[in-house]
Amino acid sequence: MFPPVLPTYNRADVAFVRGEGSYLFAEDGERYLDFGAGIAVNALGHAHPHLVETLREQAGKLWHTSNLYHIPGQEKLAARLVAASFADTVFFGNSGAEAIECAIKMARRFQYGAGHPERFRIITFEGAFHGRTLAAIAAGGQAKYLEGFGPKVEGFDQVPFADLAALKAAIGPQTAALLIEPVQGEGGLRPVPTEFLRTMRKLCDEHGLLLIFDEVQTGVGRTGKLFAHEWSGVTPDIMAIAKGIGGGFPMGACLATERAARAMAPGSHASTFGGNPLAMAVGNAVLDVVLAPEFLPQVRRISGYARQQLEGLVAAHPGVFAEVRGEGLMLGLKMKVPNAEFVNVLRSHHMLAVPAGDNVVRLLPPLNIEESHVREAVALLGAAARDLEAAGKTAA
Repeated sequence: MFPPVLPTYNRADVAFVRGEGSYLFAEDGERYLDFGAGIAVNALGHAHPHLVETLREQAGKLWHTSNLYHIPGQEKLAARLVAASFADTVFFGNSGAEAIECAIKMARRFQYGAGHPERFRIITFEGAFHGRTLAAIAAGGQAKYLEGFGPKVEGFDQVPFADLAALKAAIGPQTAALLIEPVQGEGGLRPVPTEFLRTMRKLCDEHGLLLIFDEVQTGVGRTGKLFAHEWSGVTPDIMAIAKGIGGGFPMGACLATERAARAMAPGSHASTFGGNPLAMAVGNAVLDVVLAPEFLPQVRRISGYARQQLEGLVAAHPGVFAEVRGEGLMLGLKMKVPNAEFVNVLRSHHMLAVPAGDNVVRLLPPLNIEESHVREAVALLGAAARDLEAAGKTAA
């Protein structure tokens, strides 16, 4: 019998019914250390008191009106994001894929408004992941996501990761923009070299292109800065965010400069649910925490401690782990054993992590973890590694 829920996921055989901080509790009452955070979504862990109270209060007032009317919480959140970033304006949606779609449309519309409708192509990079809509999978370019969905959406040219010669060769008279993740998530926790990002900015300025950053996973404190591109000093024209900005509530946003967005006239883009009062209340509550003076410095401190501890773990289990990757609390372990198998063994020790491309295991804990959580995680990772070593499943 075909299942009532469309079987598009390979789900683990566990269901969670409650969360508290960095832990999830399954139906049988067993507790799991959560270093997946809903794939970098639960930036403040589970059932954060400020988020819970904010959502409860808003739920008793107003859920939805549509964007036919002003939404005060939306205007407040947009102003705060603008004040904390390069942007002049924000469009709210419900997911990272929607934020990327908005960014793609904005880049094309910019060129159209500038008198260059022929410039609609966007250059992307191998290993990228930009979402699951037809345009987003075309932008990502990964065959496993494109297979079976007909002709690829036109307008995307993909080049090897951080390959400057290939990037320069790909820029042509139809190019509108460049799109990149400052740190590839699905692609294996690969940070883009700072100099490459700086060169991308220069190329955009020289050729009249827009620079788009996909910070759906890296944004809102994940790397220790509010946005990952801040580490490089390079600013985009358009940026997509999601995941952490809602702290677990579905939300995406497309941030842009006035120049990039000026062609987006009324009717050029819209969302029924985007920027609804519930989401905006939670988004503002997330920023209350993340923008507090002590928060991001603490993320940087704890991420440094975590990397140090993980380096020791790699050294202790050279047949299981190859290296530590990533930035901030967007960390990865490059594996010498199959990453999916390791994640399954790790779950048997009551710890959650997320597989990624290039045989990497992603560690994406809540941003407000403490050193005790890091030590617990390293102990559990070590226990899983010893299981594989005892079973003779390690690399020679």
